[in-house]
Amino acid sequence: MHHSPGFWAEAWRRYRRRPLALAALAFVGFLGVVAALAPAIAGTKPVLCRYKGHLYAPCLGYFDRRLEPAIFTKDKFRGTYPKNLAEKDPASWAIWPLFFQDPYRSVRGDEWPGRPENPSMDQGRPSWRNPFGTDQAGVDVLAKMVHGTTVALLVGFVSMGIAGTIGVIVGAIGGYFGGRIDMLTSRITEIVMCIPTLVLILAILAIIEKPTIWHTMAIIGMTGWTGIARLTRGEFLRLKGAEYVTAARAAGAGPARIILRHVLPNALAPILVPITFGIASAILTESGLSFLGFGPPPPSASWGSILNGARSNLGMWWLVLFPGVAIFLTVLAYNLIGEGLQEATDPRLREARK
Repeated sequence: MHHSPGFWAEAWRRYRRRPLALAALAFVGFLGVVAALAPAIAGTKPVLCRYKGHLYAPCLGYFDRRLEPAIFTKDKFRGTYPKNLAEKDPASWAIWPLFFQDPYRSVRGDEWPGRPENPSMDQGRPSWRNPFGTDQAGVDVLAKMVHGTTVALLVGFVSMGIAGTIGVIVGAIGGYFGGRIDMLTSRITEIVMCIPTLVLILAILAIIEKPTIWHTMAIIGMTGWTGIARLTRGEFLRLKGAEYVTAARAAGAGPARIILRHVLPNALAPILVPITFGIASAILTESGLSFLGFGPPPPSASWGSILNGARSNLGMWWLVLFPGVAIFLTVLAYNLIGEGLQEATDPRLREARK
């Protein structure tokens, strides 16, 4: 007996026929690997080291300072590992990142045996030691970009995770129950649509004493759900009259079970498309804010903040080129994924192309 493939298997088969969309997916996957392994790719803290008979992973301090083992603070390493490890425990060993450069500070002369200090200002143009050059303070741009990948991906996924959750809940409730509830959710959606995200972010960042990247993500998420809500509402209005929903209702299934088990899985495909486009939009918003100087405060590394560094010295072209290309390619990749998903899941678009 021949089994026809499920909806998602069929959608994936159609998606794979689009080489550009597939390449975009591979690029985002590559960025995910870079973000996850950032401390092992670029940094001045050992990925793994043996010190005084114990194993430590100081590089985790790049994700959160509290994860850096306290013994190195107690023994006054002050973030400089190569010489201190050799002097304070001759039996120690360490596995170093692929690229010995720090995303938050300039590498000092002889910090790594025989290596000169990082050049700064106009002298920091790209070289074999600093492939993407250095900024005004002598901080390596490639190291900042590797660690900035984490910020770029987090902004997209966290903000659209929040927006997607709110949008699906509001749209599902309005579309399924209809009547006054639908009218209320529609009015709330329209009110939120009138709030300019960028102005709200700037206003809240001005009020908060110590703004972080998480505040930016939360605001983008809490204002970016309206399109998802309207699309979800439309899908629920279309699907709630379907035969399988009527059968589930007749079998005694409650509203929550019908929404979660029967309607939502069938409404999910078109909802994924605006979420993908929203991720690209969130990355652009964060980069724009950082470029204007309203992004996460130092020492966080973000692509937009590298661009911001070029404003005071336009002669440092490498501070514009490399982060600019990274932002462009990432936003383009998400838009291509969104377009690919749209065509793979929407039969009407496929018919129109024929």
